[in-house]
Amino acid sequence: MIRTEHVVKRFGGITAVDDVSLSIDKGSITGLVGPNGAGKTTFFNLIAGRFPPSSGKIFLDGEDVTGLAPHDLFGKGLLRTFQIAHEFTHLTVRENLMTVPPDQAGETLWKAWFMPGQVRRQEKEVAARADEVIEFLNLTHIADELAGNLSGGQKKLLELGRTMMVDAKVVLLDEVGAGVNRTLLNEIGDAILRLNKERGYTFCMIEHDMDFIGRLCDPVIVMAEGRLLASGTVDEIKSNETVIEAYLGAGRDRAAERAKA
Repeated sequence: MIRTEHVVKRFGGITAVDDVSLSIDKGSITGLVGPNGAGKTTFFNLIAGRFPPSSGKIFLDGEDVTGLAPHDLFGKGLLRTFQIAHEFTHLTVRENLMTVPPDQAGETLWKAWFMPGQVRRQEKEVAARADEVIEFLNLTHIADELAGNLSGGQKKLLELGRTMMVDAKVVLLDEVGAGVNRTLLNEIGDAILRLNKERGYTFCMIEHDMDFIGRLCDPVIVMAEGRLLASGTVDEIKSNETVIEAYLGAGRDRAAERAKA
């Protein structure tokens, strides 16, 4: 579903992503892990069109999409969530979902004035779809709550719901578990698995919770210092000495130093 070829991103003299070539298979849930500063979010931003690569190519479902803007990629079925949820705080959960589908008739002043019947019909259809998403994610009890009043985990579920309001091909999840309690994290995991198995969503997710990664992801890709370090099952990654050194080594060294002190 996604393929990158020798992708590089430089910021001045800093190379944040260095010659990354990988494939994310259709229908997979792929984990992207690595220490802080490994280049994971920068790589996500390249795929999602936030900025173009310095060199290399990015393909979506076989189409070269290198350098396309986020709204163009959205139209092609590539969506992403963020570590910090981007909800409309003064709209309800249902209203947040209803803003997602593009090209709604009510967005056009001419149609709003002269074709109110079409606007009402489409709004009803969008509202019905929003209610289906709300039920799917077990958010019925907060459907009319302002999104700004939700907990962190509920906001992450809402972001996941927004990807369901259009025909997504692939969803990039940026630390969906960050700041989420274990109960809601399990609910988010259940929703991701259902979307993958029942609706064929392809996911790629950045995450630091290896138990969560282990439950959902195969394969797992490791980045360090902007480069690909390893790829495999979560058990293979956990037992890879090179990964252990890159991912945990610095932290273990600091802990040992504190213990000696």
